[in-house]
Amino acid sequence: MTIPVPPGQLYDCRDAFVATLEALAQKNSDIIAVCNDSVGSSKLGGFRDRWPDRLVNVGIAEQNMVGVGAGLANGGKIPFVCAASCFLTGRALEQIKADIAYTNTNVKLCGISSGMAYGELGPTHHSIEDFAWIRALPNIPVIAPADRAETIAAVEWSAQYEGPVFLRLSRVGVPDLLPEGHVFELGKANMLRDGTDLTIIANGVLTHRAMAAAQVLAARGVSARVLNMATVRPIDRDAVLAAANETGAILTCEEHTVFGGLGSAVAEVVVETRPVPMKLLGVPGIFAPTGSANFLLDEFGMSPEGIAASAAELMKKKA
Repeated sequence: MTIPVPPGQLYDCRDAFVATLEALAQKNSDIIAVCNDSVGSSKLGGFRDRWPDRLVNVGIAEQNMVGVGAGLANGGKIPFVCAASCFLTGRALEQIKADIAYTNTNVKLCGISSGMAYGELGPTHHSIEDFAWIRALPNIPVIAPADRAETIAAVEWSAQYEGPVFLRLSRVGVPDLLPEGHVFELGKANMLRDGTDLTIIANGVLTHRAMAAAQVLAARGVSARVLNMATVRPIDRDAVLAAANETGAILTCEEHTVFGGLGSAVAEVVVETRPVPMKLLGVPGIFAPTGSANFLLDEFGMSPEGIAASAAELMKKKA
């Protein structure tokens, strides 16, 4: 199956997130939004206006915010705790560990403006470690939707899932990739394009770039499979193993450091089951500099042409 890359319109997945959250809250009065003085950046203004008593703004106090979310969950509510991913995961990691993961508490952690979406604000606002930090904790699924349809589906799934969830949401515009009405399945990758020469695995804002790279490769006679791996934990081991067996090489692309994220999760499966040549594209273990998100992705070799070039180099290592 091949899903073409749609031309033109780009969409901010935060809009899909809040529209879905409001629709769910209309039906379920237990759904609460909690934020850290981020009503604007989390796009919760409409939620606040409709249900002012169901939005808790703790101010710039992320550790307290996670504790409030845990308390609300223990009281039978379904809190969606929303904050810039860099501050939610960095400042409140101990509370996430002790109050959410260890106790398996029903809190939905929503890391807004993840990756390098706050590019012009520089290294302090890049969130390129969040996969690694949260993936290391038991009990919390780690999810990075690729487009509007997957964001809607992931939020709907999270609301009915009994347990903690980490949703990684960007503000960088992306095209539609998955069909309307897409159903999210935890731990299941989506094959957006089949191929036989190598597999490109991506998620979030990198998925559409991986698809564009596959088109570049196809024009050069290289058949690339593209997997949208929205769930980083639990990883789709079957899809990774099939990619290794059937294409013989795997390239991962992520808006994250190459240490501890999607590429590492894929490599853990590969090394245990079917070792094949791999390359991990991402931020190469440095503090990413200041610049727009798209500029930084291009600078780190994750433009469509850059991904295609890495794929071509990887092909040379195949037995």
